[in-house]
Amino acid sequence: MGSPDSRVASDSADTTSKNDSEDDDDENGVHSPPSHPCPFSEGEKVLAFHSFLIYEAKVLKTEYQLKEWRCYVHYLGWSKTWDEWVGLDRLLKFTEENVQKQLELNEKRGTDKKAARASQIKPKNVVKGRKRKNDASKNAVNVEKLVSIQIPLKLKKQLVDDSEFVTHLGKLVKLPRTPNVEDIMKKYLEYRLKKDGTKDESVGEIVKGLICYFDKALPAMLLYKSERQQYEELIVHDVSPSSIYGAEHLLRLFVRLPELLSQANIEEETLTELQQKLVDLLKFLRKNQNTFFLSSYHVPENMETSTNNADD
Repeated sequence: MGSPDSRVASDSADTTSKNDSEDDDDENGVHSPPSHPCPFSEGEKVLAFHSFLIYEAKVLKTEYQLKEWRCYVHYLGWSKTWDEWVGLDRLLKFTEENVQKQLELNEKRGTDKKAARASQIKPKNVVKGRKRKNDASKNAVNVEKLVSIQIPLKLKKQLVDDSEFVTHLGKLVKLPRTPNVEDIMKKYLEYRLKKDGTKDESVGEIVKGLICYFDKALPAMLLYKSERQQYEELIVHDVSPSSIYGAEHLLRLFVRLPELLSQANIEEETLTELQQKLVDLLKFLRKNQNTFFLSSYHVPENMETSTNNADD
């Protein structure tokens, strides 16, 4: 959900030559020394945002990449297939204060009490001191204002497959996509017009806003490391990401929207209406899933070349 934030180096790096890999890492700042230590340590129990809820998790490893820290976490009680790299913005220290936030947020979302219940922690485990408390608060988001956007189950599976293709199989979405994000939004407006029998200006404004969010968020939080080069090659001059990328990356935006919208000054009534419209758009994506989404990704040319050279 989601930084693809933004989130996770591809295993395709294993297929490149050692020297090329080191050069790329140096250019991206992977080997540059961190300016500050990671606020979370390996083996530490934390609270992690996932699909708009907060779950208990364990930090398995940490990594400093692209001048930012990130953590590889395992959600307690979940299958290992859900283990993932997450940015610090999705993690909270496991303190009594944050456990209370977890309970309040999950209760608002109507989750099962057993799933939402956090383990009891002893007072001696609570982080004390103004400095440590401030460090932890920097990783928190305004949970009271987070928007609940229920992603259909089959689209969640699409997100899992998307991550598998890119991070484990070293594949990429072949760009430019048809339909692209702008095309999909136009189709959605046509769908609403046909269904409602009249043009809803509020839907049009939301669509414009989403395209704007997508164009700004894509380079900042929706790309995996292995997709960076592809982005830099295609997004040049005044080319907008929404004219190049498609449903695969649009769906990643929905994972991050609650965080993005929590930073906006939106009235509660407007927020409720927006939530309903976003859920309707997700249903539209689900209804057209076979048309909008790729069933398989492609192997980048540089990966094929390095693989062939290794075989020689």
